[in-house]
Amino acid sequence: MDFEPYIRDVLDFPKPGVVFKDITPLLNNAKVLQAACETLFQKVNEQHIDKVVGVDSRGFIFAPLFASKLNAGFVPVRKKGKLPYETLAESYELEYGTDILEIHTDAIKRGEKVLVHDDVLATGGTAEAVCKLVERLGGEIVQCNFLIQLDFLNGAEKLKGYDIQALLNY
Repeated sequence: MDFEPYIRDVLDFPKPGVVFKDITPLLNNAKVLQAACETLFQKVNEQHIDKVVGVDSRGFIFAPLFASKLNAGFVPVRKKGKLPYETLAESYELEYGTDILEIHTDAIKRGEKVLVHDDVLATGGTAEAVCKLVERLGGEIVQCNFLIQLDFLNGAEKLKGYDIQALLNY
């Protein structure tokens, strides 16, 4: 299936000069949403997964679906101050600033196999921070999985050594 017609470009969001890749048209179409989920799921390729990590906030859309299908747990990684229990934190750089992500300290056990999912791989800072959090807890990252990879921003450079899979590349 061609998913590209279901990704909308929004100019100058969140700031002037940025072309935002909006996934909501894909999410609004049940058939396309199901096909996208199945295509990304197939990229996991029968690998054993114990936990699926979803990144705040659009990573929360697909990650629980993958977790359910893989018979794995779902782990939310959130922006600072959003998780209610004891957390580990990692700062990272965005295209337009810095931020902090957190994960519960008991979310992943040493040796657990982890799939990391987010909607977009851009500069790689967010995904790199998530990978660091997972590894600090002792998790082993099996794959980093994205709806969209913006190749021109070279985010994959920050994820060298990881299996990176995307539904669409720009």
